[in-house]
Amino acid sequence: MKKIFSKALINAYSRNQPYPLRSILQGSSTTSTQKFINLTSTRNIMKLIDIGVNLCDDMFKGIYNGKTAHESDIEQVIQRAIDKHIDKMMITGTCMQDIHEAIELIEKLKDKFPNRLYVTVGVHPTRCSEFTEQNDIQHRNELLEIIRRHKEIVVAVGECGLDYDRLQFCDKEHQKKYFEFQLEIAKKTKLPLFLHNRKSTHDLCEILKRHIDELGLFVVHSFDGSVEELKELLSLGERVYIGINGCSLKTEENLQVVKEIPLDRLCIETDCPYCEIRQSHACWKLLQDSNPFTFEAKKKEKFENGFHVKSRNEPDNLINVLKVIAKIKQISEEDLAEITYNNTMKVYFPHLLEQ
Repeated sequence: MKKIFSKALINAYSRNQPYPLRSILQGSSTTSTQKFINLTSTRNIMKLIDIGVNLCDDMFKGIYNGKTAHESDIEQVIQRAIDKHIDKMMITGTCMQDIHEAIELIEKLKDKFPNRLYVTVGVHPTRCSEFTEQNDIQHRNELLEIIRRHKEIVVAVGECGLDYDRLQFCDKEHQKKYFEFQLEIAKKTKLPLFLHNRKSTHDLCEILKRHIDELGLFVVHSFDGSVEELKELLSLGERVYIGINGCSLKTEENLQVVKEIPLDRLCIETDCPYCEIRQSHACWKLLQDSNPFTFEAKKKEKFENGFHVKSRNEPDNLINVLKVIAKIKQISEEDLAEITYNNTMKVYFPHLLEQ
């Protein structure tokens, strides 16, 4: 299939990189960047990948704070996403129960939505109490067995990492121990990582440095850190990518950080049903200037098929994350969609690129 490179994409990419894309096309490029260019797809219909969805959350079952407000509308949610150019969605695994539930959902819907839903397998830092000295080897083996049995849909080890914002769930030392424990799973399976990082960038980087030569690619998702933290992460080398969602776009400082993320290290996500873009966010004005995707939402108590639920984020809102970042980066939405799609394919779906 012939590769097509738009002038806008070349110029936009060059503005955000230390080396010009134009020189790459002429044959004088670094190896890593050449690989990025080789992934560029035929420019056709816009395609997006949401790297972080929580489709097994109770809200998609119609349950809010333990009370049922309406029937499950998960199939409508997925179809709305597909209708808004979401080609693939990665369901985040945060604990053993979530992982099993996600796999069950994917198996149930695989005929209706083939090659759309995937899952990550790991334990969230706030859930690391699942690991104990008595059961950690057994727990690891169970995770490895899940990965082995469902290798067609498991695309990453995670969500794992560190969270120093919610230490009431799991203390620092326990988190660090079992983050490294899960890095061993990534090494053994040769899977990429889906990483969590809250107020823990330095420790996260120090741990990753000890293992970096044996790890594959990884995304630090839902990034909301400072420019200095971004630089510390990027200093780890070409393996690291940054995931951006609505919670990454709350403040003016957040917007400046996004501006500094190299385009070839950027992935996008919703983290739905959380992290929606709100009117109080600094990015709201940018969104209003971008012909935003709008939808009619009803309160959960007045649920109606075919409508969003108020204050419940959905994967189709990924288009608005894209619109905001395109404004920040001053490139077209189409170019940004192509770049982030190819980045995500490189990290999580390299086997599909080889086909």
